[in-house]
Amino acid sequence: MTERKPPGVPFESWVDKQIHDAQERGDFESLPGAGKPLPTDLESPYDELWWIKRKMAREGLSVLPPALALRKEAEDALTAAYAAPVERIVRKIITDVNVKIRDMLLKPPPGPPLGRRPYDVEEVVREWRARREGRRAAGEPGASGV
Repeated sequence: MTERKPPGVPFESWVDKQIHDAQERGDFESLPGAGKPLPTDLESPYDELWWIKRKMAREGLSVLPPALALRKEAEDALTAAYAAPVERIVRKIITDVNVKIRDMLLKPPPGPPLGRRPYDVEEVVREWRARREGRRAAGEPGASGV
């Protein structure tokens, strides 16, 4: 802890002396963040939840409303289905995500609407077959799954 400012000493010169003494003692040598750039969000308006947002970003977390999270999950499921090696897996992926979509359509959570209907499993399988045939014709590896 620092000493009290003596009476009659200007505040700036007293602070400058405290900083100079600390530098001579090496108090600023091994501070965390030394040599790293300042955060880029310094000019953004004050946010009371800044520390929560920073921790979530650092840990790779995100919070979406349930409907938006399911939309993202449905898109990812469709991508995974198209990349599946066999038709059985395509049907399972689409059937599983359709169950979740139907549940949310029956019991909508608060927030934005889902805006998505269940996938037509047969249509997805037809598209998967067409893509697989295209890869097979192009001679890509992994296009011969059944």
